[in-house]
Amino acid sequence: MNDSLSAPLGPIRSETRETRKIEYLSPPAQVSMADAWYQIAALEHFWIRRRFQVFQQLAGDLVAKAKEIAEIGCGHGILQRQIEDAYGRAVTGFDLNDFALRQNISRKSLVCCYDIFQADESLKQKFDLLFLFDVLEHIDDEDRFMKAVLFHLHPKGHLVINVPAAQWLYSAYDRAAGHVRRYSLSSLRETAERNRLRLKTGTYWGLPLVPPLLVRKVLLLGETDPDKIIASGFATRGETVNAMMGALSR
Repeated sequence: MNDSLSAPLGPIRSETRETRKIEYLSPPAQVSMADAWYQIAALEHFWIRRRFQVFQQLAGDLVAKAKEIAEIGCGHGILQRQIEDAYGRAVTGFDLNDFALRQNISRKSLVCCYDIFQADESLKQKFDLLFLFDVLEHIDDEDRFMKAVLFHLHPKGHLVINVPAAQWLYSAYDRAAGHVRRYSLSSLRETAERNRLRLKTGTYWGLPLVPPLLVRKVLLLGETDPDKIIASGFATRGETVNAMMGALSR
């Protein structure tokens, strides 16, 4: 871990929850995210694996060159762990969901309960690489949120975003997961440009999964229990199906 990452981030209290130490810069708060998702999303899940593979294809030496890396909305640490394993780099993780933070599976990264609207001065423009993986779709006021995000990003830094695509695929699953919207590359570019960012590269990496997503949308019609919707809509139902979906996603 870099010395700068292992140094205190400011006035905090620490508490050990299960296997991870959480540093509380802010009190925990409710977020628009289904807790059931954290119980299903695992490193071996085909969607988790494919998402990271695509990032690696697009990112080049972005991680290797970064001095300070953080993830906003780190949840239970899936991306943190993937970057640790693939690059040997620590990723400071920020989230407000205490349920997710207590299950964080990263090994050497800082795990912080932190409200980015708090705008801690010790974190101002600190990170030259920031991740927003599956976060922006949960936010009602994109521009207010992006302003808070950019407070933490170095002026020459990079922001890596993953969001669900195609508003016409919006379904009961999105509502249960706490999604406000889905995106196109053009709508994501508009959000970026409104907030003084330039979209350098992007892709629709889930195109082969559109047919299963359409089936999911139909099958979940009429279902109202959020936990059941998340379980039905994201669980892989065993290693064989997981492997088949992984092959399809590629």
